[in-house]
Amino acid sequence: MSDAWSEVEIRAIVEDYFAMLQAEMKGIDYNKTAHRKILIQQLINRSHGSIERKHQNISAVLIDMGCPYISGYKPLRNYQRKLFPDVIAEMLGEYVPLLDSIAADADSAVDIPTIDNILDVLVNPPEPFTHQEKQIALERRQYKSKVNYLAREAANAALGSAGECFILNYEHARLIYLGRDNLADRVERISETKGDQAGFDILSFDETGKDRYIEVKTTKYGKQTPFFVSSNELDFSKQNSEKYHLYRLFQFRKEPKLFTLQGYLENNFRLAATTFRAECV
Repeated sequence: MSDAWSEVEIRAIVEDYFAMLQAEMKGIDYNKTAHRKILIQQLINRSHGSIERKHQNISAVLIDMGCPYISGYKPLRNYQRKLFPDVIAEMLGEYVPLLDSIAADADSAVDIPTIDNILDVLVNPPEPFTHQEKQIALERRQYKSKVNYLAREAANAALGSAGECFILNYEHARLIYLGRDNLADRVERISETKGDQAGFDILSFDETGKDRYIEVKTTKYGKQTPFFVSSNELDFSKQNSEKYHLYRLFQFRKEPKLFTLQGYLENNFRLAATTFRAECV
């Protein structure tokens, strides 16, 4: 049997993926293994591993469309270029209940999660792209839905505020753990006291007392979810690279996780222009 998936197979697995994603958006528990067992009966000689990889391919396409993905399916970009994204784009446009659920979730407020030991949320950053993955990222087409739901979630002020409050608590706990209670008392939410024009969100400190400028980016979705930065934030990260720290909160709905990266944003992330300012000449 050919490794290439037929349109019938792709439609079957995308429909199953969409059902799981909609449950996730609504906060409904579901079982990935049970879904896969039912799905494998609809396919011919497809292994569990093959189905798993195809789920990851769907995640990668959805990110390119500005949509959230199922957190447990890490995006995998080596998908069929000719048929796969086009089928997903078509089905997504027709799957109105899912789009309604995504829109509602992107706009919804979220309570600050309660964690027994807040320092345990820290994890390693995502692995850097391999050379092959970088080439795929540069060559892939952009499949856009009518609404960029990831940008819509990023503009959710209530979510951003909750994330900053969470990091305030995290920084207090981190400095107290380091034995620097005096510094913990000086942690400041700059976005609230001085406004967004400051270029960062939270003033904290390292163990020696040196300033730590923290920019907080929060999402309810997975670790590989793209985030958005302003030109002011980008410039500030360049001018203050030694003290600048990006704190990326993800899976913030129930089980928040955090990774951090220090330095100029362009050195740590692949930046893509998303908007342009036009002036009369």
